[in-house]
Amino acid sequence: MTGKDNRKTFHIQTFGCQMNVRDSETLAGMLEELGFAESKNKREADVAVINTCSVRENADQKFFGTLGQLKKIKEERPDFVVAVCGCMMQQQHIVDTLKEKYPWVDLIFGTHNIHEFPRLLTNVISERKKIVDIWDNSEDIIEGLPSKREFPFKAYVNIMYGCNNFCTYCIVPYTRGRERSRRPEEIINEIRNLAASGVKEVMLLGQNVNSYGVGCDFNTDFADLIGQINEIEGIERIRFTTSHPKDLSDKLIEAFRTCEKLCPSIHLPVQSGSTAVLRRMNRKYTKEEYLDLVGKLKAAVPDIAITTDIIVGFPGETDEDFNDTLDLVERVRFDSAFTFLYSIRKGTPAEKYKDQVPEAVKHERFNRLVELQNKISAEINKACEGKVFPVLVEGPSKTNPKNYSGRTETGKLVHFRGSPDLIGQIVPVRITEGKTFALFGERVEE
Repeated sequence: MTGKDNRKTFHIQTFGCQMNVRDSETLAGMLEELGFAESKNKREADVAVINTCSVRENADQKFFGTLGQLKKIKEERPDFVVAVCGCMMQQQHIVDTLKEKYPWVDLIFGTHNIHEFPRLLTNVISERKKIVDIWDNSEDIIEGLPSKREFPFKAYVNIMYGCNNFCTYCIVPYTRGRERSRRPEEIINEIRNLAASGVKEVMLLGQNVNSYGVGCDFNTDFADLIGQINEIEGIERIRFTTSHPKDLSDKLIEAFRTCEKLCPSIHLPVQSGSTAVLRRMNRKYTKEEYLDLVGKLKAAVPDIAITTDIIVGFPGETDEDFNDTLDLVERVRFDSAFTFLYSIRKGTPAEKYKDQVPEAVKHERFNRLVELQNKISAEINKACEGKVFPVLVEGPSKTNPKNYSGRTETGKLVHFRGSPDLIGQIVPVRITEGKTFALFGERVEE
């Protein structure tokens, strides 16, 4: 089906992390360069792209469920093109399943050859044949790819790709490849251009941003890079994710004090509070070392917001191990936490661990952890009441059409009565109510 301007249309559905969101922005940019227009409805599009995630089991289930929905569209419109890409496609058993059970998928490609997408799609359409093109790895970083950014005032910026950590539960090193850092001058040029276009906030992306520059032929580390970005006129906020504790340097902690544009927030995945479990996870730090890092961060920036990831029920986790996690959560007092039930990922070392935790035990522990973290989050947010924070306004609230929402420098979601002209602006908001997952306030007239 064509859009109102007679151009063919596309729809992209993205699962997973910010890296996948950024990849989807690139895919959308490529499609627009091919002459396609975006459609918000996959049932009305000419091309549907699903960008997949392999980190969590529920993402797999959602992906296959979505494919099932697309089958009917394909039967009604044979020219409808279905393309799938992303981390799941780097797993051979997934590709084999698609070939065997989902023959209506027209194009399958992976994470290493995203730049080949325009050529692949053109061949699918012109030759009316199915294409499977998966690269096992790629050491090259392709610069200058087009992009359709989601927001005009904030942007994701990749600084590196891949991961060298090989945590025993994680498939990412196998789907994203080894660590590869972009050259600092390429990153700085991209951010300067973003600033010139009106972008106020950048989120630096990498599987482990703390190891940026390691093994490269340039002498810029992550803290150096932040210092350079801090000097770019027009950029008002710098964020980053994800940060591995084992590589969090004193130099980076110092950057929180010296770089005024670096937001006082850090996502620092701990995964478990048990040193024994951390060892089995191959995380390369202990509970005590993690707590020491938190102490250094809070000494440098007392009001820093710390968020985390925690896996419940990793193989071999005992009641004592889980109690260590609860103890760490109480001592750190995370602003929020992404909590996950451990799920087996095919192809990882932990898949073969014999001492899997029973599902009922995992769920009981999970509920206790969530209850504790929600209590802490509510207390932290309650303490924000009466304070004024600068909020970058992102748009209308998803829960109340009369309100607008945005983020504080610490990343907290704030809802307040606003207007369309405030979108993309940083405005002062006084917090009137702090709840578990969000703050509510009123704009302070300047």
